[in-house]
Amino acid sequence: MLLDLLKEQESGNKNILIKRRIISYYAHHKTSTIPNLARELKLSVPTVTKALSDMCTEGYILNYGKVETTEGCPPTLYGLNPDIAYFIGVDVHLFELNIGIMDLSGELKQLSMNLPYHLENSDMARDQVCQYIAHFIQNSHLCEEKILNVGINIPGRVNPISGYSYSWFNQTDIPLTRWFSDQLKVPVTIDNDTRAMIYGEQLNGCARGYENVIFINLSWGLGAGFILNGEVYTGRSGFSGELGHCNVFDNEILCHCGKKGCLETEVSGMALHRMVLESLKNGKASILQQKFESGQELTLADIIEAICAEDPLCLELLEEIAVKLGRYLSALLNLLNPELVVIGGTLAAAGEFLLAPLRNSARKNTLSLIYHDSEIVLSDLKEQSGVIGACTLARRKIFDRFMG
Repeated sequence: MLLDLLKEQESGNKNILIKRRIISYYAHHKTSTIPNLARELKLSVPTVTKALSDMCTEGYILNYGKVETTEGCPPTLYGLNPDIAYFIGVDVHLFELNIGIMDLSGELKQLSMNLPYHLENSDMARDQVCQYIAHFIQNSHLCEEKILNVGINIPGRVNPISGYSYSWFNQTDIPLTRWFSDQLKVPVTIDNDTRAMIYGEQLNGCARGYENVIFINLSWGLGAGFILNGEVYTGRSGFSGELGHCNVFDNEILCHCGKKGCLETEVSGMALHRMVLESLKNGKASILQQKFESGQELTLADIIEAICAEDPLCLELLEEIAVKLGRYLSALLNLLNPELVVIGGTLAAAGEFLLAPLRNSARKNTLSLIYHDSEIVLSDLKEQSGVIGACTLARRKIFDRFMG
């Protein structure tokens, strides 16, 4: 099995080391010819040829056929066998949960979106995540030995190295990763949800090829992720990106972090939901008025649907949030001077209704030369960015762990 090769402790075995390097290269570059692979790994062509021949026999590598060329003998393209290993990504939200599975080549094979869930810091909520994952694995009909890693996205403060979550599921002293691994009998890693989203955009979305990127996760809360010099930035303990908990307002609104005046209290899906309910209580006209007065639950999805239907009240409140976000985004632009800003998360579904006032506000508050260096766009992966990011991070971490 591939995992056995990656975990092989015979570090002095030259053949194993070469195979590990080949696997790692193909995991990041998908396909390559023997001459190109030898050049990239600084190995001789005969050495690479022998290793690839063995790995084809073992089933790790596939021959993808000849490369068309106008000169000389066409070289053969090789790559990993995508079906020898899989990675599961779990994207935990406040009111839903998404799970996907990705093969070794990075292709998403299965996806379950919007599974009913309510995030809270309890054993029951943690256990439900575990049950969803176990059920998903069972229904995938895959050999469990081929699942190399499960990556779980969690909002808030997460240390991906130690495996601890400090915002959710922190009832026990043991690392959360160990608890999940013991239950599922599969290696588990965790990371912050926004950081996973920006990693997904970097590999599969609109951030491909960019070296310096800011990702804004405007969902029920507010978070930020950063790509700096081509690498996803984590901070010392994995706590970077807590944009929503910058204290910027002189208000009496209590944030879920326990403090007052956080940016998230006025710039988030939570803030928009509260503002809409308050306006409806005060008799403001809206297409949501009838549902509100009937006593039915008014969700954030209902509000986004009303925005897309150009409801004046919801548009006005969204614009208010966008203007405030643009003002504080300008501070990040002035500090980091990125090439790209990606707006993702639940409220990104509002599209240009969100983007236009946000851009105008950022332009007004950012130094002109810096603003024109940055393009502000909506996420390519949209609501799938978190689960795709979780899968790709799960894939990356298993190779980082075993390949060194």
